[in-house]
Amino acid sequence: MTDQPTTWATVAEGVARISWLPGEPVDVVRREVAEALITHARVEALVDPADEGGQRTATWSGMRREGVMRGVTVDGTPVDRIVYARLATDVPTSEPEGFRALLNSFLPRKRAIGQMLVRDREGRVLLCQLTYKQDWDLPGGVVEVGESPQTAVEREVEEELGLRVSTGSLLLTDWLPPWSGWDDALCLVFDGGVHDASLTDRIVKQAREIRSAEFRTLEEADQLCADFTARRVRAAMANLGGGPAYTESGRG
Repeated sequence: MTDQPTTWATVAEGVARISWLPGEPVDVVRREVAEALITHARVEALVDPADEGGQRTATWSGMRREGVMRGVTVDGTPVDRIVYARLATDVPTSEPEGFRALLNSFLPRKRAIGQMLVRDREGRVLLCQLTYKQDWDLPGGVVEVGESPQTAVEREVEEELGLRVSTGSLLLTDWLPPWSGWDDALCLVFDGGVHDASLTDRIVKQAREIRSAEFRTLEEADQLCADFTARRVRAAMANLGGGPAYTESGRG
């Protein structure tokens, strides 16, 4: 924000940027946003992540949170700024759809990962050796926006291994804490059923991500997988035939 009263200026064709003093009434900022949208398609604000009051003002003046712009130069120093914006075409916040969209823009979001527990008749588990890390893992991947976890895991298994395997029941919900540059996530492990060991003969690897895929014992999984993955595999195996279970990093 600046040391000037609430004001906006054109920063690009059809784009206005608004700023206001700390403690400025929301009604004042909302009125200025509406005025700018008469002649602009977009009104945006860049808010300091440490300025909680500024974030509230941006939200309740009708601007949606879009993300964080890193390395913005302010007074000669690179800083981070949260980008808020409102478009002339946005549904008014006075309508239910518009208000829900506003809330959706800033409420917490959590990454979801779908994985499949596929076993052979000897009780071994199908594990994948990945190209982008040394640890082995269960087949599966990140759930896309608007995609169900069950659909996602079937899609990932087909894309990465060339296998069409229907998902059974949910065996495990495992919360993964932040790790090595990743935000926290929920990992949902679905039952992929029991198959002949020859299933691996039908695998067509996606070379960009998969080095190999093999049935391995739980003891081998302990050696090949990251410790939290090995715990997740054992927790899912232990819950076969039971109701959905919950763990955190594989620990009950």
